Amino acid sequence: MVLNLTKSKNISIMKNLKTNYSFICFLFVIFCIQNMVAQTKVNIKNDKNNSIDSLIEKKMDQTGIVGIGAAIIIDKKLAWTKGYGFADRENKIPFSPTTIMNIASISKTFTGFCIMKAVEEGQVDLDEDINHYLPFKIINPNFPDEKITLRHLATHTSGLADRYPFYTDSTYFYNGQRPEPLGDFLKNYFVKGGKHYDKNNFLNSRPGTNRDYSNIGAGLAGYIIELRTGKKLDEYSKKYIFKPLKMKNSGWNLSEINLKKHSKAYQKEDGKIKSIPLYEGITYPDGGVRTSVDELSRFFITLLDDGKYNNTRLLKKELAKEMVRFQFTESNKPENVKPDKLNSGIFWATKMGGKRIGHNGSDAGVRTFMLSDLNKEIAVIVFFNTSLSEADENKFFEVYEDLYNYASELKIKK
Repeated sequence: MVLNLTKSKNISIMKNLKTNYSFICFLFVIFCIQNMVAQTKVNIKNDKNNSIDSLIEKKMDQTGIVGIGAAIIIDKKLAWTKGYGFADRENKIPFSPTTIMNIASISKTFTGFCIMKAVEEGQVDLDEDINHYLPFKIINPNFPDEKITLRHLATHTSGLADRYPFYTDSTYFYNGQRPEPLGDFLKNYFVKGGKHYDKNNFLNSRPGTNRDYSNIGAGLAGYIIELRTGKKLDEYSKKYIFKPLKMKNSGWNLSEINLKKHSKAYQKEDGKIKSIPLYEGITYPDGGVRTSVDELSRFFITLLDDGKYNNTRLLKKELAKEMVRFQFTESNKPENVKPDKLNSGIFWATKMGGKRIGHNGSDAGVRTFMLSDLNKEIAVIVFFNTSLSEADENKFFEVYEDLYNYASELKIKK
């Protein structure tokens, strides 16, 4: 009987031990799960603090940038796009990937494409004297016997100069009424006796020997394409770029654009951000295109993919390659250029010490980037609808680099 009681007691004790052990295991599992959840929360918090959104928003807060649109292209495919802040701060309209904005000098790549399309059609030759195409003669008084070519214009080696402050002050207009047709302006600027003529409109450099960034040269190149094709640049672009790429919200003039989708422009002065009126330029081939990051990405992919977008070919492969080919070599270069640090295609250039290719843009209320790595694997487009002081200029590049680094991570995960 005693033995039976002892056995029964032992069984009871064993059952209790088993129950307690199970309960302890249960508590341990719960503890581990709680730890994992807590650690996950910490990681999520840390990731959030270092996310692309937080990095960009922090720089917007630091500088007062009102709106940003960005797109990432990986292996010639649109991989990511997003907007930040406002297209219209006063009315709280968000900046989105479809927000339209003036892209400033990135427009020159559209002019460059139109040049190459005109070459394809047999309308122009890159190495012909531009006076062969013009109804007036342009002669650099310092080198009257030297010819200037479209290749010189497109690589900024023509010796034709932007005379500041006249060039900027006198080429913007705000009311939709162009004060002077492009051709008239160019004639008055370059032909002796013209109301804008000045010896400082020309450099003391033989064509091809000195690289000096020239907006007026881009204006002249676009005008030549209009003369030779018989179409205004907006018509020509619509036929060969905008329609094939379904860029329905892109154009060269404000009159072509749905202004409800257009961003306002902002400028930082004396530490304050103020809205400035939208404007256009007489020499529009140098910076007049208006588009969105979403639509510009299609054009950029076309340039990166040898003139082709998906299954649509917009430009012959050899001409597309020529447009982005580095024109400068050690044996054939401007005197002030080191080709490994700065090189040029047809209105296309290396940036950031030769590490990127594409184009940037800068105007009042506008800062834009359209750049790829040299292998054309990672590309970033970013729009800012706010111009900053020189002291804050580096922030634009920091945002670009943040986006490029994020794009590199996306490519690894792909």
